[in-house]
Amino acid sequence: MHVRTLLPARFRRLALVGAALATVTASLPAAAVADAGDRGHRPSDRGLSAVIRYTEYGIPHIVAKDYANLGFGTGWAQAADQVCVLADGFVTVDGERSRHFGADGAPDGSLSSATRNLSSDLFFRGVKDAGTVEALLAAPAPAGPSRQSRELMRGWAAGYNAWLRKNRITDPACAGAAWVRPVTELDVARRGWAVSVLGGQGRGADGITAARPPAVAPGAAGASRPAASEGPDPDRTAEAARALFAAENATMGSNAVAFRGSATAGGRGLLLGNPHYPWQGGRRFWQSQQTIPGELNVSGASLLGTVPVSIGFNDRVAWSHTVATGVPLSLHQLALDPADPTAYLVDGRPERMTPRTVTVAVKDGAPVTRTQWWTRYGPVVSGLGPQLPLPWTTTTTFALNDPNAANLRASDTALGFARSRSTQGLVDALRRTQGLPWVNTIAADSSGHTLFTQSQVLPRITDELAQRCSTPLGRATYPASGVAVLDGSRGDCALGSDPDAVQPGVFGPARMPVLRDAPYVENSNDSAWLANAERPVTGYERIFGTIGTPRSLRTRGAVEDVAAMAGRGGLTVADLQRQQFANRAPAGDLAAADTARACAAVLADDPEACRVIGAWDRTMETGSRGALLFDRFWRRFTAGTPLAEQWQVPFSAADPVRTPHTLNTDAPGFGKALRDAVAELRGAGIALDAPLGRHQFVVRNGARVPVGGGTEALGVWNKTEPVWNPAGGGYTEVAHGTSHVQAVGWDGGRCPVARTLLTYSQSSNPLSPHYADQTALYSGERWVTSRFCEKDILRSPELRIVVVRG
Repeated sequence: MHVRTLLPARFRRLALVGAALATVTASLPAAAVADAGDRGHRPSDRGLSAVIRYTEYGIPHIVAKDYANLGFGTGWAQAADQVCVLADGFVTVDGERSRHFGADGAPDGSLSSATRNLSSDLFFRGVKDAGTVEALLAAPAPAGPSRQSRELMRGWAAGYNAWLRKNRITDPACAGAAWVRPVTELDVARRGWAVSVLGGQGRGADGITAARPPAVAPGAAGASRPAASEGPDPDRTAEAARALFAAENATMGSNAVAFRGSATAGGRGLLLGNPHYPWQGGRRFWQSQQTIPGELNVSGASLLGTVPVSIGFNDRVAWSHTVATGVPLSLHQLALDPADPTAYLVDGRPERMTPRTVTVAVKDGAPVTRTQWWTRYGPVVSGLGPQLPLPWTTTTTFALNDPNAANLRASDTALGFARSRSTQGLVDALRRTQGLPWVNTIAADSSGHTLFTQSQVLPRITDELAQRCSTPLGRATYPASGVAVLDGSRGDCALGSDPDAVQPGVFGPARMPVLRDAPYVENSNDSAWLANAERPVTGYERIFGTIGTPRSLRTRGAVEDVAAMAGRGGLTVADLQRQQFANRAPAGDLAAADTARACAAVLADDPEACRVIGAWDRTMETGSRGALLFDRFWRRFTAGTPLAEQWQVPFSAADPVRTPHTLNTDAPGFGKALRDAVAELRGAGIALDAPLGRHQFVVRNGARVPVGGGTEALGVWNKTEPVWNPAGGGYTEVAHGTSHVQAVGWDGGRCPVARTLLTYSQSSNPLSPHYADQTALYSGERWVTSRFCEKDILRSPELRIVVVRG
């Protein structure tokens, strides 16, 4: 079948497909090329179409003539792989979870931190009723999304809907479900907005929807004006805030390193990106290549339900993101009118809060109506998770400021990256769009340049402002965690604006931590300070992160590894691949020998455990014996022992990579942690020297798939945060960890040299051939050779070409 019989005339502009595609398609069996069109159109997708070339592991290479059509092909392809997960997310942002799944059920946590369907619905229904996203869509660029971003969203919705209309859902998670429905551009935008506020309003969803004014006793009008200092205990709240924003407690993280041309074999840059994200639910990555001939050609991964590639590469530049330490929210402590707790004082004048009454339908029950309360600073919040309560009393309450609630620009940042030709192009895109809410950027290009930048949308909390305007609570929380608590009763404590900022109340690009053209730049979710240990980054405000404080074991191990790699020089993509799967456990290098020596005194009648730890190879490979025992011991020891008590030699800012060190085996929790770990494994029938992979595994289609890697506390680059189920045989699932990995370089040819891996595979449908295929690769520490250039795509032995139309 000749390709011209399948492609409408509008695709003749696809110069990159051209004669090569026609030649290869003509030589394929007819079954290799499919036309997914039919005669039914809806107004929203009339005339939209795209070409999808599938290669190994179900990776789609989507070609279209413009942004709307590219969005159409992307929406279609995402639906084909992830329709149930996507549909579940649209139920979430529509505020309909309680209607379909019951009020007490739990969301998957991908679009907010709400712990119950009811609070999730109250939050998102409030956003919907207020027209928050509609207002952002209507704002002209650069404050609002560009025409290209809107076209992508419009096309994505049309492609998703077209797939629903023309295909039968086979995934048992939602086959036949009434809650799977068509969506609109506005739904797609709401989902993107939810991702932007994950660190701010999304983190406070429970607290925003639960905030209730206290009753006021008769005669309270004569009470004296309260002081803004009243509120929770500062020390306990500061520790709760530190724990809430600590990397070791996060469900998202990442590593990334870029090497300058001086460290590489060919004088060109190298990038290894290793994001750590959930393995289930709607915060998964999905792979694709997106091409508009002459305009855009990018390969990488997108978060489900978002349209552009967010982590990826083109023929000149590659980039990855790591979750940053910047705190994307601030709190404002309000002094209330004694006679009316829904009125607060600013410069002595009362301002009434704005009530937003929200009603949510509930399955098998009466609708639930609640009122949310809004101030000039943002919504009143009763807490940030259970760890950080912020009570609303008759004298004081707290409002949450989230500048990302006005940020629908992440898609434009991603598009700017995709069209960039160098690391300088990425800097320009960040300066122009300012759309990244909670991540750093690490990048390298084909000319040998490197870039680290913490270009986040953060509230403009300078250290001077925090010193001048913090309440007593804020004077504790800000140094400890970067969470500012400002005195909301003072007008002179407003955040102000930077002249180069796209929106008021946020930092402009000139204030962001940046490091350019260092031999390496690396981040493992600590602050910008040690992006390169020989060129520390300083001079930024506390809200961005700390300077001169202890680094995590993952950061310390990563800096040791990549600094040694840069020092050796002559690096290639193969070296990046080896680093990804080295599975070295820095905690083992620092502490295993001391643990084995002290073990005899703790387990005098049980020498086996001491022998196993002493013989362990200090890695988290699937075949490592002793890794599981040390892992269970180390989790217990570090969870129960403060950092300062874990080591004999304390941290030194003059030697931050090598300190602290020398295990304190006299710490009170050491012996108990060791004894409990041994008893735990034996109680579960697990041999102390069992290979890690026998008990660290996931189950796919009834088969065990062993996985390597290790937890945050061990400091392993290849992070695996598994779910412990001793009754089921050990670590029987991965909660979050290594997700979409890319190792990218250039060899002087026209095509980038890239290896990728999507650890949990492309589809969540257990009936899909791409449900576990890359998971098997991950288990075997094997990679996908990226097919970026046309000649490589068309040579794929599994090439399947689909023309999709509305």
